[in-house]
Amino acid sequence: MAIPYNHKEIEKKWTKKWTEDPVNVNDGKKPKYYCLDMFPYPSGNGLHVGHWRGYVISDVWSRYKMLKGYYIIHPMGWDAFGLPAENYAIKMGEHPAKSTADNIDHIREQIKQIAAVYDWDMEVNTTDPSFYKWTQWIFVKMFKAGLAYEKEMPINWCPSCKTGLANEEVVNGCCERCGAPVTKKNLKQWMLKITAYADRLLDDLDKLDWPEKVKKMQTDWIGKSYGAEIDFQVDGKAESIKVYTTRPDTLYGATFMVLAPEHAMAAGLASPEKKKDVEDYIYQASMKSNVDRLQDKEKTGVFTGSYAVNPINGAKVPIWLSDYVLADYGTGAIMCVPAHDDRDFEFAKKFDIPIIQVISPDGKENPDLEEAYVNPGVMINSGEFNGMSSEEAKAKVPDIMEERGLGKKTTQYKLRDWVFSRQRYWGEPIPIIHCDHCGCVPVPEEELPLLLPEVESYQPTGTGESPLAAIDEWVNTTCPVCGRPAKRETNTMPQWAGSSWYFLRYVDNKNSGELVSREKADKYLPVDMYIGGVEHAVLHLLYSRFYTKFLHDIGVVDFDEPFKKLFNQGMITGKNGIKMSKSKGNVVSPDDLVRDYGCDSLRMYELFVGPPELDSEWDERGIDGVNRFLNRFWNMVMDSRDSEMTSTRETEKLRHKMIYDITSRLESFSLNTVVSGFMEYNNKMIEMARKNGGMDKETLETAVTLLAPFAPHICEELWSQLGHETSVFDSSNTWPEYDESKMADDEKEIAVQLNGKTRCVITLPVDMEKEAALEAGRKALGSKLTGSIVKEIYVPGRIINIVAK
Repeated sequence: MAIPYNHKEIEKKWTKKWTEDPVNVNDGKKPKYYCLDMFPYPSGNGLHVGHWRGYVISDVWSRYKMLKGYYIIHPMGWDAFGLPAENYAIKMGEHPAKSTADNIDHIREQIKQIAAVYDWDMEVNTTDPSFYKWTQWIFVKMFKAGLAYEKEMPINWCPSCKTGLANEEVVNGCCERCGAPVTKKNLKQWMLKITAYADRLLDDLDKLDWPEKVKKMQTDWIGKSYGAEIDFQVDGKAESIKVYTTRPDTLYGATFMVLAPEHAMAAGLASPEKKKDVEDYIYQASMKSNVDRLQDKEKTGVFTGSYAVNPINGAKVPIWLSDYVLADYGTGAIMCVPAHDDRDFEFAKKFDIPIIQVISPDGKENPDLEEAYVNPGVMINSGEFNGMSSEEAKAKVPDIMEERGLGKKTTQYKLRDWVFSRQRYWGEPIPIIHCDHCGCVPVPEEELPLLLPEVESYQPTGTGESPLAAIDEWVNTTCPVCGRPAKRETNTMPQWAGSSWYFLRYVDNKNSGELVSREKADKYLPVDMYIGGVEHAVLHLLYSRFYTKFLHDIGVVDFDEPFKKLFNQGMITGKNGIKMSKSKGNVVSPDDLVRDYGCDSLRMYELFVGPPELDSEWDERGIDGVNRFLNRFWNMVMDSRDSEMTSTRETEKLRHKMIYDITSRLESFSLNTVVSGFMEYNNKMIEMARKNGGMDKETLETAVTLLAPFAPHICEELWSQLGHETSVFDSSNTWPEYDESKMADDEKEIAVQLNGKTRCVITLPVDMEKEAALEAGRKALGSKLTGSIVKEIYVPGRIINIVAK
């Protein structure tokens, strides 16, 4: 009788052994493979089973690559600055420095339960001055390169968090972090000129082995479009309004114009009788976030009382204001062609504005348009362009506008510069000094890091100023250029600042003289595989790409894309697909499951619960089945451990098929089917062992090696039980290779038919001669075969058909 599987003893034993004798060792000879998790922010709630999923996936992949002969760079760190950590500290009534450190200690211990091969010597923490020194250094370099600048602008303002938010942090008109409705506030902000990199960020997506949906999300966010800027003269005035349009071919159909309420000309266009209506509308629009405005189903607007002149036909078109137009996209003014744009059609119908069709599918006008016609077609009601295809007109009109001095061809982007200021305490101080004589001056690089001062009151002020503004002894300083009295910048950086470059620091985290040495950067970077949630598909990944391109441009690294390959895992949800959260009471802690079933069982169930790229609903009952599999696998190996079985053709075929199936499923990241594959092959090995009196050692060792990345503790113990003194992950053991010739079947099941109907199935050698196969078929039919045989057909490996009368 085999020793029973005791997960507690086994996992305790191997955890201790790995601590004393790590399995992932850099011997200087192996090629590197950098597998990275998106690092977590240290939540006070700790980890739940949903967090485990991504970490288990990355560890399985890391251990697989280790067995393929790589030295694995697999670090972990903490995204510890920012709103989540600060809001938690305020809620708990303790300083964020203390609550963050406590949370990190707690989550670090929870992560260690996963038994991942993290290199804790590489650990980074974005709140550590030795780390944020380099976050500030990057900002200074961007400032010197003209990529960081100050601008007063209306920003999204969360009255609950009492801070400014980037557009991306507003979801359905509410703060992404706290859920409070977002308003607008005029504040002087620091901006990063990410738009300077728009074309490179777009074009270089083609270089990346990323999911197509993520690349499309980034493409759409950058939003490059080609069109024309066209000048519309304001009727009766010397001023003109510049519009940007991607559809210059529809200019003859422009029957009105819409300006953003915050457009510089908006208030001045109001006629005396419309002045109050216009002012009220501008104020109401200022209270909405950009996201809210774009998502509003009901179109609103106000007529200014003024008209513009359509430059191509001289027609007067009314000028409206509407909040579905944004000041920071294009020119903040659009020409509206209701016959060929859904939003314009809806607006024109609501406010009874004329609709003129200028494109038709067949060259004929439809007087009863019930919706906008948005497809290509033939130009109508368009003067000299009549009869031309709309695609041809689209290309020609910008040139005609340029020739007549009425506009020009241009390219626009939806991507806006990055609002980089936060009016909060818990963030990296922005290393800028404001001098009345010299203007904005960066803190000298040799004086970095500019330390975040310790304060008693770190709650947001709500005035638009950071709590740092109240610390006179910190704010008041001298200008490093002229020596006159000056003041420090009191806003802090957003949480994105540290997470946009942290992956570079891991490989040289103790270097006090450089962000990363060029030698180590060349040797260990970039990241080969990046694993994390799809919720970061736009912002974090876009910002990281921007930072990497900038650091490449100033010679810090020799690559301009940070992550070669990307995998986005789905969420683990509670019942009915509801996201796990403490407030909903549906959080499942891994701690009890590890105690009752073991780390290996939970690791495998995290993968078995569903396709890793999709959301999966947690059902705790499923872990029982995985635990039973591990017990059966343990018993199968231990029962055969001392058998003298040698490899047979049958076990050889099984072994190579198993290697092929597990490897191909793993390579395609079909991890749930890898686990089911282990179960299937375990059943086959148990049956074969029962029939033959055991399994041969080579097959057992192969099975243990294949399973090791998924269930490392049990496999280490079984590897030891099979007589090995080194780890299953030691460089002396490698991932098994399959031989297709040894997977081929020696025998095939053949259907035997009589007059086209299958009567029985027989097993024949695949290389059997035709006559011998037909003889076997006749024999199998026995008494069913009567009369005279008219014809005999043999399709090798498939059927025998005997026709008799």
